[in-house]
Amino acid sequence: MRDLFFYLGTACLFTHELDAMPNHEWRVLPLLDALPDELGMFAFVAGHVPLFAFALACIASSVPRTRTVSRLVVSGFLVVHGLAHGLSIGRANYEFASTLSNVLILGAAAFGALFLFLEWKKCPTEAQ
Repeated sequence: MRDLFFYLGTACLFTHELDAMPNHEWRVLPLLDALPDELGMFAFVAGHVPLFAFALACIASSVPRTRTVSRLVVSGFLVVHGLAHGLSIGRANYEFASTLSNVLILGAAAFGALFLFLEWKKCPTEAQ
């Protein structure tokens, strides 16, 4: 079940990135928001190729420790990403107002939190 939550959270994030295009997400990201619109969009899209390639290589690594740590990091990112979107609501260039956008963002955060909780629950507690 834990792995399912991880995969669903990651799927929500990847799908959210598709939804980010018509919502002009680069306009609310530091550094990219200062660029002309076409250049900001290009940098946003092009930057996801190495980012996703690296993330996928880590979460699918044949090295168990790399795979475990990267899944924890990605799940933590899903939670922080959801919080960042929540804090962005009301900003002038924030366009994520649709139900679909919010389900993807909040879904990714919720699945990330569930994965982290289940990972924490499976860890043996230290004897005191």
